[in-house]
Amino acid sequence: MKQKTLKDSFTLKGQGLHTGYKIEITFNPAPVDFGYKIKRVDLEDQPIIEALAENVVNTKRGTVLGIDNATVSTVEHGLASLYALGIDNCLIEVNAPEFPILDGSSIEYVQAIEKVGIVEQEKDKDFFIVRKKIEVFDPETGSKIILLPDNCFSINSNIEFESQYIPNQYASLECLENFSTEIAPARTFVFVRELQKLREVGLIKGGNLDNAIVIYERKLPQNELDEIADALNVPRVDANQLGYLNRRKLSFPNEPARHKLLDIIGDMSLAGKPIKGRIIATRPGHKINNQMARLIRKEIKNKNLVPFYDPNLEPLMDINRVKQLLPHRYPFLMVDKVIEQTNEYIVGVKNITNDEPYFVGHFPEEPVMPGVLQVEAMAQTGGLLVLSGLDEPERYSTYFLKIDNVKFRSKVVPGDTIIFKVEMTSEVRRGIATMRGLAFVGDKIVSEADFTAQIIKNK
Repeated sequence: MKQKTLKDSFTLKGQGLHTGYKIEITFNPAPVDFGYKIKRVDLEDQPIIEALAENVVNTKRGTVLGIDNATVSTVEHGLASLYALGIDNCLIEVNAPEFPILDGSSIEYVQAIEKVGIVEQEKDKDFFIVRKKIEVFDPETGSKIILLPDNCFSINSNIEFESQYIPNQYASLECLENFSTEIAPARTFVFVRELQKLREVGLIKGGNLDNAIVIYERKLPQNELDEIADALNVPRVDANQLGYLNRRKLSFPNEPARHKLLDIIGDMSLAGKPIKGRIIATRPGHKINNQMARLIRKEIKNKNLVPFYDPNLEPLMDINRVKQLLPHRYPFLMVDKVIEQTNEYIVGVKNITNDEPYFVGHFPEEPVMPGVLQVEAMAQTGGLLVLSGLDEPERYSTYFLKIDNVKFRSKVVPGDTIIFKVEMTSEVRRGIATMRGLAFVGDKIVSEADFTAQIIKNK
């Protein structure tokens, strides 16, 4: 799957939920590996804030990103739309310290994206693949998020409130293809009992019945309810009539739960990579969403180098195809199969058995795979990457020119399965290829090396 960006720029105008400002926001195409970046064009130096979990500075009433003295809030609805529609790279320009609230959902962002279109880029997507259970729990609120392995990005979300209207609600999304119709139209919501407190701290200056679901489920004195209605510039209502104050009906019976799911998607976009995994969220909120996104960022930095290996999946190259590309044969063929390949890298597998010929002398009482053969296996894997891109690969061979930065970190013994990930570090020029190789057993790097090889046509 290739990275994607917008085909063209688009601009939306609206009011800020908390500031009340009239805001203009523009979404622009961006190059590969750009990610999501937000430019505050209203500030003198026009600072750019990377939309990453570690740049979140506040989560009380929305997700607030910041760097130095520049911040931008209520970013989750716009980012959720980009993420759900598969856009990897986008520069967002906004002339205020928050995104416009629009109708309180993501639907206007989605419609604008679909109108301008999406284009594929030349580089492959880089997924964060969930390989083990990751859990975050907040004992103070009872909020919990669990991230589990899955073959796509999916969410199950449960919300709980002390309210007769939404005491418990459930929403799920099995695939992002359904986001536009099932999740994007879900509006944000607020309880009347919260409005006065929010107004007292200078928030929701732009809130009204057109951009949020307002739930009135605890009776207030008529004069207090009238004061809130006047502040929101909405008609006064009878204080004895509980329920939803909006004139517009709910888009879904469980619209609040769907909106919380929307928020999760927006906050998970701050992981910086598309995710393959299932989220199970109980009482989610921006705070715990960000905690999970930060954990994912930590996993990406620490362990994302480890290739994912599922022995149940068909290989991209089996041993027969490997033998077609490489001239090596027993006992010097060091790659059993290839499980993943892009233009930039390749992942090969070698199963280590007790019958390997080198174990006879290395060592009889303690069999250990020689490090030099691990490097050789990396090089053969890199050779498969280079040769598979040639028109007549059987007419070419690759030869070592140089090996640098070799490190051996752990023993490799019979019964181990080594995963080799070899990545091009520069383009092939004049038949010279430079590569970086890593060898893994499980989650551990057992060896690594930088090497240069020459591609030569056989005589």
